[in-house]
Amino acid sequence: MSIKIGIVGYGNLGRGVESAVFKSNDMELVALFTRRDPKTIKTNTQIPVYHIDEIKKFKDAVDVLILCGGSANDLPTQTPDLAKNFNVIDSFDTHARIPEHFENVDTQSKNGKKVSIISVGWDPGLFSLNRLYGQAILPNGNDYTFWGKGVSQGHSDAIRRIEGVLDARQYTIPVEDALNSVRNGENPSLTTRQKHIRECFVVAKEDADKEKIETEIKTMPNYFADYDTIVHFISMDELMRDHKGIPHGGMVFRTGTTGLNDENKHIIEYRLKLDSNPEFTSSVLVAYARAAYRLNKDGDYGCKTVFDIAPKYLHPASDEELRKNLL
Repeated sequence: MSIKIGIVGYGNLGRGVESAVFKSNDMELVALFTRRDPKTIKTNTQIPVYHIDEIKKFKDAVDVLILCGGSANDLPTQTPDLAKNFNVIDSFDTHARIPEHFENVDTQSKNGKKVSIISVGWDPGLFSLNRLYGQAILPNGNDYTFWGKGVSQGHSDAIRRIEGVLDARQYTIPVEDALNSVRNGENPSLTTRQKHIRECFVVAKEDADKEKIETEIKTMPNYFADYDTIVHFISMDELMRDHKGIPHGGMVFRTGTTGLNDENKHIIEYRLKLDSNPEFTSSVLVAYARAAYRLNKDGDYGCKTVFDIAPKYLHPASDEELRKNLL
């Protein structure tokens, strides 16, 4: 039996989920839900499109909903609301608010006896797991995470929500001196501002107050306030010509020592280099949708994070196949 997947939202992430599910032999696309007029949506796989107001009619027809909205305004309310009636996956990525989001979703998931897995992706998500493994294996050490150079979907979306903004791309750029210092085993003490630069390319409406937009970007808590942020105002033609792609990536380091006298030094580095941030993130979401379905079938419910999910639940192969081929 295939896992029946519903998608909420049809931006870059939603289209990526559509593609990833289409290529998964154990899944099928059941429905796409949107706040727009369904008649205006042309999907790549002819998946049926419905207005979001109809979603609760599909409670028994969808095994897992994959939520593809933004963390700034969509997921904080959308995920707990839908968790009452569906197994859900989201990519909520406002790190400072994850504990609050978890509690809100957990309450609703338990009430509905459904499984929710939040903050799924590569960071938070895969990078979170690597930080956990690194600390567990090298308790006497230091963590370092660098993102980019690449386009952050969440930060770009946060800029687009500002009044007067038509479109935007935000690049996260590691500071090269800081990165080299970590790779050389120097164990530097780095502030948030010393590790990354945020560079924004913004298309503003013709009559927009650009000075106000720039101030709002640079002072936005949880997104830009703690970084050196550069804002460029450009035309839509320039944005489409020079910033059409959505590459990204990053690195997680754990440096540490072992031995009674800390005589041996070690560096763990996990790196991602992505041509398409949304398509890679979508692939992670789809793998965790498989886990949510399996857990709920086993009678589990409540909110989870990547820390709670055994790796075998992500893979379509059986336990026996995994032991034989991957262990």
